[in-house]
Amino acid sequence: MNPNSKHIVVVGGGYVGLYTVLRLQHTLRKELRDGSVKITVLTPESHMTYQPFLPEAAAGNLSPRHVVVPLRRVLSKATILNGKVSKVNHAAKSVAFEPNVGTPHDIDYDILVMAAGSVSRTLPIPGLADAAIGFKTVGEAIALRNRVLELLDRAETDDDEALRNRALTFVVVGGGFAGVEALAELEDMAVDAARYYRNISRKDMRWVLVEATDRILPEVGPEMGKWTAEQLRERGIEVKMNTRLESCEGGLVKLSDGQEFESATIVWTAGVKPSPVVNAGDLPLDERGRIKTTTRLTVAGVEDAFSAGDVAGVPDVTNPGQYCAPNAQHAVRQAKVLADNITRQLHGRPLVDYRHKYVGSVAGLGLHKGVANVYGVKLRGLPAWFMHRTYHLSRVPTVNRKVRVMMDWTLALFFKRETVSLGEIEAPRKEFHKAATT
Repeated sequence: MNPNSKHIVVVGGGYVGLYTVLRLQHTLRKELRDGSVKITVLTPESHMTYQPFLPEAAAGNLSPRHVVVPLRRVLSKATILNGKVSKVNHAAKSVAFEPNVGTPHDIDYDILVMAAGSVSRTLPIPGLADAAIGFKTVGEAIALRNRVLELLDRAETDDDEALRNRALTFVVVGGGFAGVEALAELEDMAVDAARYYRNISRKDMRWVLVEATDRILPEVGPEMGKWTAEQLRERGIEVKMNTRLESCEGGLVKLSDGQEFESATIVWTAGVKPSPVVNAGDLPLDERGRIKTTTRLTVAGVEDAFSAGDVAGVPDVTNPGQYCAPNAQHAVRQAKVLADNITRQLHGRPLVDYRHKYVGSVAGLGLHKGVANVYGVKLRGLPAWFMHRTYHLSRVPTVNRKVRVMMDWTLALFFKRETVSLGEIEAPRKEFHKAATT
């Protein structure tokens, strides 16, 4: 390796990290080949998760392996190191890196890309940490799928009415994309699975969506959000708006409207916040705790540092005074501009602003059901569901993943989806340990 080469360190392997390095592998292919530039990606996981497909993975419409992208295969020109960054010292151009396995050490760089993404934004609600589960990772999505199916098994077997009611009560907190899509897909799956049980039907289940504001799916507009709420209610789903979760200790759900009931499944999707790494360094932060970023996706006030995605406060040049929303649509587009600006800087050319044109939003509400607002065209039902799948199929990275997702969907047209709980994968040594110690 050329000792005088420029070292680009990318913190995070999500949307921004993956798409930035993919682009750099193209724009800097000569430099990467001759060793004048090297790229290192620091990320806890060895894969990128395409989060819009998590609800379908949870519902059994997609294989979990097909909603993740293996970073080492796709980013073949970069070095992937698995672990977390515990501190950023940009003044010394160094990050403190803690590998998943191994000894912590410092990594020096010439150019830094902060793409650490976000984590679930939680509130100090009694019982939340112990009783609830998030919905941001493949692990959470599959664990939630296994839990719903396992609770159907439990309710089929148990004669205790109180325990049955607790098992068949499912609560989702948060009326954004993640919450609405997770609830709709899981309810659709549970209704499908209930056909194979003798003592369970849809009327035995209780599905509750809790949203603190006065509408759900704000991204698709008030009209489509209202229609979505009506559709969910027609399916027997309770949509509680202007309602907050006050407590859930021991699974006892207490809502701000005075209702109390037991639930064995509480899903928290009420927003995100920047990765904690932003608070462990010397990069400037804005009033919302995000890395303060310019319209050119450089970190404000410092040189040789870039940022984008959920972790960054990127000014919206098309809407002065506002910031770009923390969503996948912006992250993918910002990554392209960020990578091009790094290339421009290395080649001594002026940087360009990130400017976008709003495409719209799509949401899946179960098999053959959806809502969409694309370029001002509002769709609902089957056309929206088709638009949802078409859009995300075009966005998921790599041809390999596109083909695999398409194959899953094609097979689903001819065969029923699997409704088997594999909860034992969460404790794979349990049975062996039992046998070995008996």
